[in-house]
Amino acid sequence: MNIPIFLAANLVTETAENFGFDVKIFLSQVISFVIVALLLKQFAYKPILAVLEERRQRIAEGLLNAEKIKQQLAEAEQRYQEILAKGNGEAQKMIDEARASAGVIAERKQQEAIVAAEQILAKAREASALEHERTMSQLKRELGRLVIDTTAKVTGKVLTRDDQRRLQEEASRQVAS
Repeated sequence: MNIPIFLAANLVTETAENFGFDVKIFLSQVISFVIVALLLKQFAYKPILAVLEERRQRIAEGLLNAEKIKQQLAEAEQRYQEILAKGNGEAQKMIDEARASAGVIAERKQQEAIVAAEQILAKAREASALEHERTMSQLKRELGRLVIDTTAKVTGKVLTRDDQRRLQEEASRQVAS
């Protein structure tokens, strides 16, 4: 199917005339299209691309900021946990120190109570010894008096001071041994 070129050109020209194709109008429309395309590119497409690029950059910045915020939040959470752990450790340390201090104080109070009890016992022993001596002294005097009275009644004579003293000393020696 080799159609000669001149027939093809003729066929195209006929078809163009049948459909109302005019080269001058076609060229003016192509020029108008190119002018409109250039104007749209210059005044519409470039600003739209600039706005889209700016928006893309803001979104990228927002994502970076969100990532930084996530990281800071994780660091803050970690610091919070560390501070909480440190606070718990210090609180436990204070509790342990309070328990130890309470133990020391209780031990000190117990020692003080023991010392006080020993002092009370010593005073009681001393008082008991004094009371024993006083009682023994009274007993010796009373025994001496009884011996003198009894001797005076048995012998029927009045004893002199020297006799009374001698009898009291003898009775005291016998009671003491």
